[in-house]
Amino acid sequence: MVFGDKLKSARKQMGWSQEELAAKLFVSRQSVLKWENGQNYPSIEVIINISDLFGLTIDELLKSDEELTKKVIRDSKQLAYPKSKFIFDVLVAAGIILLITKLGVLFLNKVMSWDMALFGGTFFWNFGPLILMVIGGIGSGIMKEKYKKD
Repeated sequence: MVFGDKLKSARKQMGWSQEELAAKLFVSRQSVLKWENGQNYPSIEVIINISDLFGLTIDELLKSDEELTKKVIRDSKQLAYPKSKFIFDVLVAAGIILLITKLGVLFLNKVMSWDMALFGGTFFWNFGPLILMVIGGIGSGIMKEKYKKD
């Protein structure tokens, strides 16, 4: 039995209309209709709520429908991808901020005849921004390619 048929059967056993089920899941009646007709699938969060609502295990819901199983796997990868990519994007941003800071201090020293020093050593200020941006850019690119393959 596919997911839509299981959902419809469980809903009818409880004596609920599509509207009542939709209200309990905080979705539209059209969403429930599409799930029952096999036109669309719910998100993993909604699948968990359905599992709780009807007392079915997630395994019972997923194993019945190969397409739904694939969708849940894709969704879980999408949830993990932005978190990993975010870390690399932060590294790039940190490198840019360090570079702008260095250039700003050098500019002010030149234009205003100030003698501001950058603390942390010349190696840090000369190569730190570059290293951060390169690591962040490479890591971000790897995450994009990895996600495309999956």
